[in-house]
Amino acid sequence: MISKEIKSYFPILNQEINGNPLVYLDSAATSQKPVQVIEALENYYKFDNSNVHRGVHTLGNRATEKYEGAREKVQKFINASSTEEIVFLRGTTTAINLVAQSYGRANVNEGDEIVITYMEHHSNIIPWQQLAKERGAILKYIELEEDGTISLEQVQAAVTERTKIVSMVYVSNVLGTMNPVKEVARIAHDNGAVMVVDGAQAAPHLKIDVQQLDCDFFAFSGHKMVGPTGIGVLYGKKALLNEMEPVEFGGEMIDFVGLYDSTWKELPWKFEGGTPIIAGAVGLGAAIDFLNEIGLNEIEKHEHKMAAYAMEKMSGIEGLEIYGPKDPTKRAGIVTFNLNDVHPHDVATVLDMSGIAVRAGHHCAQPLMKWLKVTATARASFYVYNDESDIDRLVEGLRSAKEYFNDVF
Repeated sequence: MISKEIKSYFPILNQEINGNPLVYLDSAATSQKPVQVIEALENYYKFDNSNVHRGVHTLGNRATEKYEGAREKVQKFINASSTEEIVFLRGTTTAINLVAQSYGRANVNEGDEIVITYMEHHSNIIPWQQLAKERGAILKYIELEEDGTISLEQVQAAVTERTKIVSMVYVSNVLGTMNPVKEVARIAHDNGAVMVVDGAQAAPHLKIDVQQLDCDFFAFSGHKMVGPTGIGVLYGKKALLNEMEPVEFGGEMIDFVGLYDSTWKELPWKFEGGTPIIAGAVGLGAAIDFLNEIGLNEIEKHEHKMAAYAMEKMSGIEGLEIYGPKDPTKRAGIVTFNLNDVHPHDVATVLDMSGIAVRAGHHCAQPLMKWLKVTATARASFYVYNDESDIDRLVEGLRSAKEYFNDVF
């Protein structure tokens, strides 16, 4: 069970902002880091800093062991069948771009279809837009239900025998919607398409089993799961990764270089050109250890509890509209909202004066904002270090913001 003790592991939370104790409710953008991850990074740079896979000296061997040890931790964390299926990259954005530029360019042709949803992050829209333009393909969107969920009937209507790629967010970074990616993968496969999952908002909060989901690619970022920035993962089925060509070339990813031709290393290193993100991988490994100690099932329960409590308390504020599924069991720990006709940036600014950090804007999801018929929203997102008292502070801050703007206008 998640306890208040967990918060004590996050030193950044032990401070005041504008004279008030910090309440951090922006973990969907980036999570805070526990001392275990901070110390892992510090110790790597203090004692093991070296390049990997190249030298035969002790520091090089230690750095390589930690880097590849982190890969093994990721493999087990998402239940991939092999470490060869785990590619370290800068983040979810880079991972999806790699799939689009390598697998997409080789397999998508004129008149083929790429299917996504209106709730995608820009990182899961723009790469497919560019691929469709380049290859003469058709980009299609799965229609959303009124509450911001998708139905399998709409998926079946959108995916056809012309579809080559279906790409979908597991958990919406705006609506908190948890999509049925396993069932969508089955529909994609029945039509001969591959399934790409944006797992940036899922991997930190849900127990992931890529074999059970049967997705072909799964991408996520370390910084959203108490790990460092600048490190992310692309999981891909081994058979597909073997067929794909690298899109970055240079040191580390080569086997042999001649004057006019070169050959690549085996998986996964052929996709990791240049000096890899060694410290980031070490920090990600420490983050996985931390989350495993708590338990992903416990984290998911905790966030459902936080979402339910927040929606109950926030629903009592007149003029506040909450977006996404009304059933808290169908959403992750994200509550996106608007307050009357007040711009969300103004709401966030007033909350910040009380030490409460929320996100405001279009959340890199402008097509979804258009679907919601708004230009921007405010968003509170919860993680392992949040509890009911943080939500109480949020509700109090929102009531104060409402009174303030009522007086102003």
